[in-house]
Amino acid sequence: MEKPDVIGAVFGQTEGLFGPELDLRELQKSGRIGRIEIELHSKNDKTTGNITIPTSLDRVSTALLAASIESINRVGPCASKVTLEKIEDVREARRKIIIDRAKEILQKWTIEAMPSVDDIFKEVAETLKVAKVVKYGPEELPAGPEVDSSKEVILVEGRADVINLMRCGMPNIIALEGAKVPDTIKKLSKEKEMTAFLDGDRGGDLILKELLQVTDVKYIARAPRGKEVEELNCKEIFEALEAKVPLEEAFKPK
Repeated sequence: MEKPDVIGAVFGQTEGLFGPELDLRELQKSGRIGRIEIELHSKNDKTTGNITIPTSLDRVSTALLAASIESINRVGPCASKVTLEKIEDVREARRKIIIDRAKEILQKWTIEAMPSVDDIFKEVAETLKVAKVVKYGPEELPAGPEVDSSKEVILVEGRADVINLMRCGMPNIIALEGAKVPDTIKKLSKEKEMTAFLDGDRGGDLILKELLQVTDVKYIARAPRGKEVEELNCKEIFEALEAKVPLEEAFKPK
């Protein structure tokens, strides 16, 4: 028995059983079944083997096709018996392979993306570092390190105020260091959007009047009445800055 004998039996004995919809030649032409693979082994005047038929048919059609192949009772001049060994859904097998591989990728990705304990400690520790106060301009005014690089600058009264705001994560701070407004502050107020954050006392009132006369400060924020900026906690600082008003409005008598 040769492979052409088996192929002939497969096509010949199934032809016309269920009409053109399940005719093997038509299904092969349309690509709904693939190349039929035959594997034969002959021994002691007896031939055994496997017939493999790839198909993209639905389950019902595939089952009918399998039953049709099982009905073959002759191959060439010889009597034969065909038995279904298994129907394998290769799409399900492929899905399983894809899912297993996806799990491996996700696990590897998670491990690689997860920072080490040392990295986490370093990142958290960085937030606790307070930048150093620098000296700014010819007058060497106390300031944060990002006055030049920031579009907005916060003006406070003294060095202690600068330190307190920097502790709350604000590096764009500069101090007056006195009642008289330095030329550096006048220049900065023209170049940047400046907010003056003043104490809530008479000293803050006097500085406010001076700023109105000689600077282009845009906004005014005040510490709560009777408090100084250096005494405020971060929550009070943020609330005061959120409540800032234009300079002219702050100068109006209440």
